[in-house]
Amino acid sequence: MSNMNREPKHTISVLVENKSGVLSRIAGLFSARGFNIDSLAVGETEDPTVSRMTIVVKGDEKILEQVEKQLNKLIDVIKVVDYLSTPRIERDLCLIKVKTDKHNRSELLQIADVFRAKIVDVAADSAIVEATGDEEKVEALIRMLEPFGIREMCRTGIVAMARGGKSMSLQNPE
Repeated sequence: MSNMNREPKHTISVLVENKSGVLSRIAGLFSARGFNIDSLAVGETEDPTVSRMTIVVKGDEKILEQVEKQLNKLIDVIKVVDYLSTPRIERDLCLIKVKTDKHNRSELLQIADVFRAKIVDVAADSAIVEATGDEEKVEALIRMLEPFGIREMCRTGIVAMARGGKSMSLQNPE
């Protein structure tokens, strides 16, 4: 398993037909080859008949190249892009519910401010922090919030887009 940590992290975007069963077929390609998906985010694109999947996976480049070729053969797959060597913007959204009281709320507000996070809910004994950023920023915020006591957390997974003029859009292909 320690070898997996040295393998490159691939962020792959896949445009697919917005149909039932597509997600399971694509996830199956990765699991059948022993790849653990670190992050998976799926949503509609500017065209409601097309969904965009962003998959983050660590793995050997040669094997992952084969997975990409097989993805391209699936009838519901429109386009596949591996952002390994592409300058890109990546974002992760996280909601974190932490224990709070009147004594530590101001500290929580200061931490949220430093990370440009928002407090989106406050109760007598808890608060929910919303953070958006790259994976390292979100991980750093989580570490700062651990002393409060994390009650619950959920993350969207990574979404990514190439910087500059490159586009996966169906209207403006690369």
